[in-house]
Amino acid sequence: MFPLNKIFKIRTMSNKCGLKSGANMTKFKVVMVRHGESEWNQKNLFCGWFDANLSEKGEKEAKEGAIALKNMEYQFDLAYTSVLTRANRTLDIILQELCQTNIPIVKSWHLNERHYGGLTGLNKAETAKKFGEAQVKIWRRSYDTPPPNMEPDHKYYDTIVNDPRYKDGPPKDKFPKAESLKLTLERTLPFWTDTIVPQIKAGKKIIIAAHGNSLRSLVKYIDNISDDDIMALNLPTGIPFQYEFDECMRPVVSMKFLGDEETVKKAMEEVANQGKAK
Repeated sequence: MFPLNKIFKIRTMSNKCGLKSGANMTKFKVVMVRHGESEWNQKNLFCGWFDANLSEKGEKEAKEGAIALKNMEYQFDLAYTSVLTRANRTLDIILQELCQTNIPIVKSWHLNERHYGGLTGLNKAETAKKFGEAQVKIWRRSYDTPPPNMEPDHKYYDTIVNDPRYKDGPPKDKFPKAESLKLTLERTLPFWTDTIVPQIKAGKKIIIAAHGNSLRSLVKYIDNISDDDIMALNLPTGIPFQYEFDECMRPVVSMKFLGDEETVKKAMEEVANQGKAK
């Protein structure tokens, strides 16, 4: 379990600008949210790039997250999300509740969930029984160990590779067959630094609705979390969290969840338990 005292805090550190970071040094705020529970989350299946929709519970989680944002009077200028329905639907619910459906929305495969390769469609608990919980935890949460590749004879290979949403990328010869968190970061980080950060620095108030691992990769980078510690981080579904940055884009407040600590802890434990044999 990722120590919550690492995320429910305000930072006080020197930054490269020679300034002292703290609550009064906040320059920019960004909200991130992992999509609500999907139909495949509900069935405890490895989902990855398969386009599952939200479950009924996931719709409710997205609505609850939206209400939390509404109660705190959040206003957004721009939204980013993946090309996958579960993240898109979560964002739609949030913007509808906030009455902010007119803001621009940028959808990119760079924010997709990590590609679970040959595990796609398999039950997590059954896979843990077959290969052991330790191996499944490595496949699910390690930094640089990808799951087995998705080969052309896989049940969902054609569905994913030939999805028209990928006509503009990634190129077919570089289309992922499986991804570790490290490989996921290699596509999310350039999108963060080259596309999202310039908009943040331009003063845009931004929300990012994405996935457990695409967001974990960004969190790892932003907070400089070690390869070992990132294994213990399980992002809960549907609970928005906020980053506050100083003018140099150094985090002043990290992963401030818009929910009480006990609720967040319980939600994280539920995610962690998905990969355990039953």
